[in-house]
Amino acid sequence: MSTLEERIRRLEDLESIRTLDAQYCRLLDDGDWNALMDLFTDDGEFDGLSNPRGKAEMREFFSGLAAGGLTAFWHFITNLEIDLDGDRATVRSFLWQPCVSGGTSSIAAGRYTDEVVRVGDRWLYRRKQVRFHYFGPLTDGWDENRFALDSARRAAVHA
Repeated sequence: MSTLEERIRRLEDLESIRTLDAQYCRLLDDGDWNALMDLFTDDGEFDGLSNPRGKAEMREFFSGLAAGGLTAFWHFITNLEIDLDGDRATVRSFLWQPCVSGGTSSIAAGRYTDEVVRVGDRWLYRRKQVRFHYFGPLTDGWDENRFALDSARRAAVHA
């Protein structure tokens, strides 16, 4: 059985990793590429749509998405699963992202599988991987104040 201190440390680590994911979503939505890069290790990588490695390549990649017409209204992660192993963890979650792509209201949905590591007193992404299950237009648009699974299902059928 683990000691009280070990259990508290584990809970603190899990909360720090959840906070890291929340920060990622907020900074991605805000387009704050420099602050977003601070969430990655120096040799970190993003695996999805492209495979930039290192902060300079990732900054260029993320800013290029926005410059290319992909704009997120919000980036939402749910069902966070964290497998903690000392100073490393694997994090899995679902992604829902209403966005505009080339002027068309769209929805993206998929799954993240991330590798995070403890660096000093904080957790950082070593590798963030996204795989989209669907990305398609919302023919009826969407209510910016509400997003539901039914809207995503309709988008998948029309994609």
